[in-house]
Amino acid sequence: MSVKVVCTHCGKVNKIPKKESYAKANCGHCKESMLGQKPLDVDKEDLLHILVNSEIPVVVDFWAPWCGPCIQMAPAFEEAALGLSLQVQFLKVNTEEHQALGAMYGIESIPTMIVFKGTEEVERVSGGMSAGRLSNWVKQFV
Repeated sequence: MSVKVVCTHCGKVNKIPKKESYAKANCGHCKESMLGQKPLDVDKEDLLHILVNSEIPVVVDFWAPWCGPCIQMAPAFEEAALGLSLQVQFLKVNTEEHQALGAMYGIESIPTMIVFKGTEEVERVSGGMSAGRLSNWVKQFV
C-alpha cells in the first residue's frame, strides 16, 4: 500500500510505501530528504495544493507573530512534526499575513490547530499544547 505525500522542498507529489516509520525517504523529483522536515509556512495556494494532493493527515497551525502562546508553542509544534515525519504533514499559516485564510477557516482565537484529511476538516483545537500532547492528539487521525 502506498500514499501520496507532497514534498515540502519542491511541492511535487510523491508516492511512498505506507510504513510505521521510515529510515530513509527522498523526493523522487528534487532528491531532498522528506524526513525530519520542519513545519512549512504556507499561503492559500500552497495550503490548497497540499490538502488536495496529500493522502496523509495535514495539521495546520493558525498563528500570529504577536501571539505569546503561539510563539511559546512553536518549538512543540516543530518537535511533533519531526517525530511524525511522513505520517502527518505539519503546516503553519501566519494569520497576520494571510488574514483571508484565517477568515476562510473561521479562526476566532490563536493558536488554533486543524487536522485535515484531504480538504475536509476532521477536528480542531485552540490553545497551546506540549509536543507530547500535540503528538498524541494527532496520532488518532493517522
